[in-house]
Amino acid sequence: MSTGTGAASAPAPATHDSPSTHRTPRADRTSAAPRTATAAERQEPAEPAEPVERGGRRTSSMFSSLRIRNYRLFFAGQVVSNTGTWMQRIAQDWLVLSLTGSATAVGVTTALQFLPMLLFGLYGGVLVDRLPKRPALLFTQSAMGATGLVLAFLTLSGHVQVWHVYLAAFAVGLATVVDNPARQTFVAEMVGPRQLQNAVSLNSANFQSARLIGPAVAGVLITGVGTGWAFLLNGLSFLAPIAGLLLMRARELHVVERAPRGKGQLREGLRHVAGRPELIWPIVLVGFIGTFGFNFPVWLSAYADHVFHAGAGAYSLFNTLMAAGSLAGALLAARRGTTRLRVLIAAAAAFGTLEVVAAMAPSLWLFALLMVPIGIFGLTVNVTANTAVQMGTDPAMRGRVMALFMMVFMGGTPLGAPLVGWITDAYGARVGFAAGGVVSVAAAATVGLVLARAGGLRLAVGWHHGRPRVRFVPRERAESASA
Repeated sequence: MSTGTGAASAPAPATHDSPSTHRTPRADRTSAAPRTATAAERQEPAEPAEPVERGGRRTSSMFSSLRIRNYRLFFAGQVVSNTGTWMQRIAQDWLVLSLTGSATAVGVTTALQFLPMLLFGLYGGVLVDRLPKRPALLFTQSAMGATGLVLAFLTLSGHVQVWHVYLAAFAVGLATVVDNPARQTFVAEMVGPRQLQNAVSLNSANFQSARLIGPAVAGVLITGVGTGWAFLLNGLSFLAPIAGLLLMRARELHVVERAPRGKGQLREGLRHVAGRPELIWPIVLVGFIGTFGFNFPVWLSAYADHVFHAGAGAYSLFNTLMAAGSLAGALLAARRGTTRLRVLIAAAAAFGTLEVVAAMAPSLWLFALLMVPIGIFGLTVNVTANTAVQMGTDPAMRGRVMALFMMVFMGGTPLGAPLVGWITDAYGARVGFAAGGVVSVAAAATVGLVLARAGGLRLAVGWHHGRPRVRFVPRERAESASA
């Protein structure tokens, strides 16, 4: 798989997708935007395919946001570049391993690619709130494409050295500091608030599809003609999103006021998040799950090698099935018309529970099949949290908030991986995997209770049609029912 200044407690500028800053958070309520000017009043194109009510729930067409021309161009470009990015990831790791024979060197390469996000991610968000998104993306996409082409030239000419790969990985990481929050927030400018969840879900489906295709293509290229050609195709793949950005119609974008240059904007963004439970707690939950629940390279390789003794083929199978589940989860999320925090909590709890169940799986095939629902619920956590945070954030702050979100989510895994790896080495793969699941369930339960309390809700346990029923209800209703 992304805008003014003012006190964090002040209302956002009056834009069409600005949610109220004073609404009391509710754990079972969508962070929805208030009534705003119509498209005709703002002289903007009407948004197509508005979600409709069905059985009390808002649903939409699975691909409704693709009816918007600008987003369709963006989506098509990302299909191509995401596939190239996955090709480069595989080729990069293989090249480093070929040059050094060291798995540690491969880990250093990965760390260098994530390090800029950890160090500068929040500052990238400040820049994104100040800059126009489309020119910023043109720059970052061009920079990442150029990095791939340089690495292709060095590899194909036979002059590549491991420090070249390290430098390229760090350069891509630097571009990602701005590119990631810019892409996340630009989606809202292309599609508007009503189609935001659908578009975020389709972006995830796009990424997961590339995750299935890119490594397979990279494997064929590496085996047939060498790693240099994978780098070359990745560099050329960035022509697609660049062309899509250039072909967009600026008049059809939803205008969002940009933040002027000023002091204290980073602190302002952090205060904005810290003062709103519907923002801070989903980010905290994603941080715990990203740090302790998403260490699949550690666990799946250990299960394939040490538990089931099935080798690289089983490791590939586990990853493929999880990617297929993630793709299904993204498409299901695109079908939903609303974002509810209770869906986030339930998905996180189910994700952690399935990890604990999978940790105890007695056979390879049962373990492999459990990768599919784990992928579905893991992706649901990511998409639901992403959309809820974007919809609940003032547009003028969205770049800083999404930079924090991505820094926590992406940066947590490299930090948690050494600890999870130590537990797995010391106590076995089953204990390591189960521990990640337990932390995820505990985080989901804790954040759910905190959000329920902030929203004035209580846990109600009763019977419904002869079956036990557990749900959150308004505190006054629960008190009157027990009286």
